[in-house]
Amino acid sequence: MSQQLKVAIMLTDEQKQQYRQQGYLLLENVCSSELLAAVKERAAHIVNTWQDSDSSHIFTTKDNDRSGNDFFLDSAEEIRCFFEEEAFDEQGNFVQDRALCINKIGHALHELDPVFEAFSHRPILGEIAQDIGLLEPQIRQSMYIYKQPRIGGEVKWHQDASFFFTTPQSVVTYWFAIEDATLENGCLWVEPKGHNGALRERFNRSGSDTTMESLDNTPWPTETGIAVPVKAGSLVVFHGHLPHYSAPNRSSKSRQAYTLHVTDARTEYATENWLQSEKLPLRGFNKK
Repeated sequence: MSQQLKVAIMLTDEQKQQYRQQGYLLLENVCSSELLAAVKERAAHIVNTWQDSDSSHIFTTKDNDRSGNDFFLDSAEEIRCFFEEEAFDEQGNFVQDRALCINKIGHALHELDPVFEAFSHRPILGEIAQDIGLLEPQIRQSMYIYKQPRIGGEVKWHQDASFFFTTPQSVVTYWFAIEDATLENGCLWVEPKGHNGALRERFNRSGSDTTMESLDNTPWPTETGIAVPVKAGSLVVFHGHLPHYSAPNRSSKSRQAYTLHVTDARTEYATENWLQSEKLPLRGFNKK
């Protein structure tokens, strides 16, 4: 698999300033077409060899209560597929081809799959982390997200620090566009400068019970959010407090993306966070 990235090794001062001021940074032409094809092919292989057809194994953000959902909670250090919330009809049958009903693959692709491991730990990603102040990065989670044609689910406004709480805040999201993300197929929306606001809620876990704790009643940015359509091969990097959202996909084209959530080892990672590293190594990015 090609390791090539088509982006300058060092971020410019202007790019660093944009990240600090706006809470996100768009880097275009980061991944070669060969690299995208390899990752996309590998994800398809995982889906096609996944045998589960349990209609309860869906992923939705309509209800963030995962209490008793061991299939989700135990996926922290596994590779599991989750179905779209509209994948099944009233009789429990797939509404379209099974491969077009997968919502995402998560959550340890970066450690357990060789293709995604190579993609996720590249030195250039560590250099970007250093440039935005993440001095001892550790990859906590990976997800391959499909946003399937016609049934791709909405991802409600949220902040990633709700799920990866550290003291002080450190989580950063790397969002790779594997395919073009457009207004029609559910591209990202963000609130520029919204990372300067309070963390609105926190997702806590105790055993098999989860709760979404309200921290601040600031409304979500339904009027101040902006769309971030991007071409395949682009990378969006954003701050853990940045509110973001994506609309349902009712188009005929999927919107495949790959994400990494990264925290700084210099901070304290909360024991209440749903995702904990117990079996797998907790690594950052490779050195050159």
